[in-house]
Amino acid sequence: MNKVIFHIDMNNFYASVECLLNPSIKNYAVAVAGDPNKRTGIILAKNYLAKVYGVKTGEAIWEAKQKCPTLITVAPHFDKYEEYSKRAHDIYYQYTDLIEPFGIDECWLDVTDSLKLFNCSPRELAERIQKQVKDELGLSTSIGISFGKTLAKLGSDMKKPMGLTEITPENHIDILKRLRIEDMIMIGKHTAKKLHNMNINSLYELYLQDTKFLCQHFGVIGEHLHNAVSGVDDD
Repeated sequence: MNKVIFHIDMNNFYASVECLLNPSIKNYAVAVAGDPNKRTGIILAKNYLAKVYGVKTGEAIWEAKQKCPTLITVAPHFDKYEEYSKRAHDIYYQYTDLIEPFGIDECWLDVTDSLKLFNCSPRELAERIQKQVKDELGLSTSIGISFGKTLAKLGSDMKKPMGLTEITPENHIDILKRLRIEDMIMIGKHTAKKLHNMNINSLYELYLQDTKFLCQHFGVIGEHLHNAVSGVDDD
């Protein structure tokens, strides 16, 4: 039986927590940023309204405000981010003890056996978790559902905010045809450039490659790439 893996991503986590702490700013373009009078004066995170203006993580505050003059910048409250992250994990643990954090705002959950316990489909369980996080914490999440970790992560990235995407053995190939190689978590700029030079531009084209061929060019990483895009990784 295929595993059922969720990847849960809390949308715009830092900025969303700041809007919970100060509801008066929630309808404005908001960025969590360092001190503009110091070298730490860069954008650490932003909400969707700021993204509309093209505000990017890592750019200087003055650059962001050139794009969005009405941008509200707030100092980070890392203790609060840790608190909300822990509260989210406490919710996840109500459904499975097989949890792998990926940063402060993302997690993988293995819910293969949980489906029997809760007598529901993967989508129904994901909707239940999503609603509980929203009701109890006030935070929106995007959840990818699949039979492998990498594919689940691809799913959570596809629809935001409050998205739910299932990548199943039945629709797996169709979804790969729509995604660029840069969309996969294991592929950085260097690997992407090398793949493009090999005329491999989509995840479907990567999937079609022979594992031995990929290993010739990338070593053991070639096998990992093919396993991940194929959903056969058993991590």
